[in-house]
Amino acid sequence: MRQFPSPRLTLLDCPGFLPPQLCADLITLIDKDRRPSTIADSDGDSYFRTSETCDLEASEPAVQDLEARLLALNGIDPAHGEPVQGQRYAEGQEFKAHTDFFEPNGVDFAKYCSTAGNRTWTFMIYLNAVEAGGATRFKVAKKTFQPETGKLICWDNHREDGSLNPATLHHGMKVRKGVKYVITKWYREKPWV
Repeated sequence: MRQFPSPRLTLLDCPGFLPPQLCADLITLIDKDRRPSTIADSDGDSYFRTSETCDLEASEPAVQDLEARLLALNGIDPAHGEPVQGQRYAEGQEFKAHTDFFEPNGVDFAKYCSTAGNRTWTFMIYLNAVEAGGATRFKVAKKTFQPETGKLICWDNHREDGSLNPATLHHGMKVRKGVKYVITKWYREKPWV
């Protein structure tokens, strides 16, 4: 793991975290069940998130392999993890600048956070390289990650004092050529039920 030096947020990456064959297996699962992505607290911008999404079944061997690797790396109690989600971005698709935590004054805060609390950590893994575009840009930190097969990036959605960290604002930039696949695993303050 490499930590990006920033006083504003905790942001790390790990090239080659997943082997290519596991990435290929996860891509197959995403393609099997993908659907249009949605967002909480939509502001009416129908182009804010244009990707496709897939909730991956915990019983799938590739998902179990992934979960075991994440636990070995981060040591976070698996009970606090949301189900693994996959995303597919075709050419021209993006997820505009956003944070992964739920805003306490947001319309859907109670719906999404009343049981398990807010999101703590985000672990995102690129499953393939992209011919052009598709980077993830952290504007406040002035750091951009390019998609690479198996590369993990992760960040703490809170500051050191425990408050939510708006400096985690990030943009899944438009894919200019090719298709981008990513896996996202979020963790919560309390067990996910």
